[in-house]
Amino acid sequence: MCWKGEVTTRGVVMKKLLIFGTGMGMWLGASVTRAQDTSPVRAAQPIGITAEKDSVRPKPRPHAIEYSDAYATRLEIHKIGSYVMLPLFATEYYLGDRLMRGEDESDGVKGIHVGVATAIGGLFAVNTVTGVWNLWDSRKDPSGRTKRIVHSVLMLASDAGFATAAAVGSDDDEGGSRTTHRNIALASIGASTVGTVMMWFFK
Repeated sequence: MCWKGEVTTRGVVMKKLLIFGTGMGMWLGASVTRAQDTSPVRAAQPIGITAEKDSVRPKPRPHAIEYSDAYATRLEIHKIGSYVMLPLFATEYYLGDRLMRGEDESDGVKGIHVGVATAIGGLFAVNTVTGVWNLWDSRKDPSGRTKRIVHSVLMLASDAGFATAAAVGSDDDEGGSRTTHRNIALASIGASTVGTVMMWFFK
C-alpha cells in the first residue's frame, strides 16, 4: 500500500531521469557527428588499386614515316642494280682469272674485261646515287636503320675499292700491279656481295 506522496515523488524522479538520459543521448550523438565531420575524407577506391601505381598513362603514338613516290622509284632501280651486280662480278672474275694465268691475252678478252669493268662502274654509280639519296630520306625512320647504315658503309667502301683497282690496273706492268689489282677487286667484290645479300635476306 503506497501513500499518495510517495507516488508523486517517484514520478518526479522518473521524469527527471528520463530528461537527463535524453539529454545525454543527444549530447553524445552530437559529439560523434562533429568527430566524423572533422576526419579527412578519402575518395573511395576499389580494393587493391592505388591511384599512383595503377593509373593508366597513354603511350605516345609512333609517328608514321611517309615516303614519296620518288623514293619508291629509286628503291626499285637500286634493287634491279643489285640483281645485275652478281652476274657481272662472276663474269669479270672469270675474264680476269684468264688474263692473270696468261691463257688468253688477246685484245678481245682484254676488251671484254674492260667493258664489264666499265659496266660495273656505271652500275655502282647509279646505285650509289639512289642508295645515298634514299638513305638520307629514311634518316628519321628507326626501323632497319642499323642495317641500312651497315649496307651503305660496305657499298661505299666497295666504290672506293673498285676505283683504286681500276687505277692500279691501268698500268702495263705485268708483275705486282696485276696482283694488287686483282686483290683489291676481290676485296671490293666480297664487301659489296655481303652488303647486298644482307639486304636480301635480313628484312
